[in-house]
Amino acid sequence: MKLPNITILDEKDRLLHKKSAEVTFPLSEEDKQHIEDMITYLTMSQIEEYEKKYNLRPGMGLAYVQTGILKRIFVIVEELDDGQFKNYILINPKIISHSEEEIYVGEGEGCLSVNREVEGIVPRFARITVEAQDIDGKPFKIRVREDISVAFQHEIDHLNGILFVDHIDPKNPFKNIEKYREI
Repeated sequence: MKLPNITILDEKDRLLHKKSAEVTFPLSEEDKQHIEDMITYLTMSQIEEYEKKYNLRPGMGLAYVQTGILKRIFVIVEELDDGQFKNYILINPKIISHSEEEIYVGEGEGCLSVNREVEGIVPRFARITVEAQDIDGKPFKIRVREDISVAFQHEIDHLNGILFVDHIDPKNPFKNIEKYREI
């Protein structure tokens, strides 16, 4: 596998706090290639051999805005088993329903744009249903839960100009922790 030439913006970049624009179809060949590059990058970041070789931080999700493009597109690469991955490509995603139950990631959320340790919890819905479009513009609905639900919400936040650190109370990073279930 060849590492794609992708530059990921750092949290200090103001672009990360801007809202991304709706995508119109058909997608350009350039957009299709960029989506493939993002998937390849995320996949390689989760394979130890490439992670070490290219000094990558492992990541499972990437929003277009993190690569400097304000379009409502994100990809998630979920490792199912060693070397087996499931790819999600969501264009113009909208959360249309969610569980009442809220969860948080016990070891804390991470982000390829946040290059530091961050203490605190980010409450997320345990289950969400999302409406989106695929790369051909075909609408679909998907229901996700637990860690994938967290990842989807994290990436949708990016599309709205929100970083996970924006959810953490700096004065009380573990505020109301008893209200949420740890995953």
